[in-house]
Amino acid sequence: MMISSIKPVSSSSLTAIAGVRRSIPAKLQFSPLPVTRNFQNPNLLPQKKLLSAQNLSNLSLAAAQRSDVFRVGAYEADRSRPMEIGIDAPDEQSGQKVKIGIYFATWWALNVVFNIYNKKVLNAFPYPWLTSTLSLACGSLMMLVSWVTRVADAPKTDLDFWKTLFPVAVAHTIGHVAATVSMSKVAVSFTHIIKSGEPAFSVLVSSLFLGETFPLPVYLSLLPIIGGCALAAVTELNFNMIGFMGAMISNLAFVFRNIFSKKGMKGKSVSGMNYYACLSMMSLLILTPFAIAVEGPQMWAAGWQNAVSQIGPNFVWWVVAQSVFYHLYNQVSYMSLDQISPLTFSVGNTMKRISVIVASIIIFQNPVKPVNALGAAIAILGTFIYSQAKQ
Repeated sequence: MMISSIKPVSSSSLTAIAGVRRSIPAKLQFSPLPVTRNFQNPNLLPQKKLLSAQNLSNLSLAAAQRSDVFRVGAYEADRSRPMEIGIDAPDEQSGQKVKIGIYFATWWALNVVFNIYNKKVLNAFPYPWLTSTLSLACGSLMMLVSWVTRVADAPKTDLDFWKTLFPVAVAHTIGHVAATVSMSKVAVSFTHIIKSGEPAFSVLVSSLFLGETFPLPVYLSLLPIIGGCALAAVTELNFNMIGFMGAMISNLAFVFRNIFSKKGMKGKSVSGMNYYACLSMMSLLILTPFAIAVEGPQMWAAGWQNAVSQIGPNFVWWVVAQSVFYHLYNQVSYMSLDQISPLTFSVGNTMKRISVIVASIIIFQNPVKPVNALGAAIAILGTFIYSQAKQ
């Protein structure tokens, strides 16, 4: 632009200007016109090299002074990358929703099937301690085989992992056995109605043992839960105290299981599937001696013969099915925890109870009073409100 702004001059004037410029070499770097002149004068080649070096130095200085501009440009380029990802975000979100839907559908279906076969086994073979042991043994065997055959990667654990897992396994064992005892005494629907009151135990235990406080909506949401469970219990046609207490103990045990799991497993890099597999194995070791002491092989043998004689070979299939589906539905639930938020899981758990209650009433044709159904609906609605209020 500087060259284009210079007016044409005569050759004599140009020579005079060149002579003046040669007498002040320090100023040459600011005038591009003598540089052009120097290209035409071979006697000034060394000076040209000096000028080129100086110009390069000035360019480097200018670039350094404007480096902040270049950095901003690079930052803006980096910021543009999420826009490219954002183009595919709807597809990724849709895929995630489909994945979560598959998890939920599988979880609910497996749980319904387990509850049906579990109740069939307990009706013909009323030994909940052995039934609970077989469920854990089947799941443990399935996972060991999958690790040995490399169908699934075995977890990398240490002694500290098993120490932190032990209290979780104790609580899981108590909750599992108590729920099975409840199912052997009362209808499946009634057990799950009482188990929908688990949030009340969660708030109680967290407040008493952990010193936690909750906002007012959380406490208010407990009213329909407690009221609905009480109404369902009072109006239950086939009420049994052992069955009722089993469901209540199961609620309390699973609350402690969740607390121990959250406190002890922070920072542990074990997948949900392998975590539940390790939990099943440790629970099996804890439960087996107690099951032998409470019921024993003699009672099991007599009860097994009686069940096979009444049901036939299908009874063996029922036992296998309830054991396999117990492990599968728990495994899927733990795997889903890796993919969804606790709030979504709580909502899914509420919907799972509804599906189990409805399916069990239809299949076993349990008589239900309208007021009993109302109590169940209130309790389940309270559970849903609790999950929303807590978040």
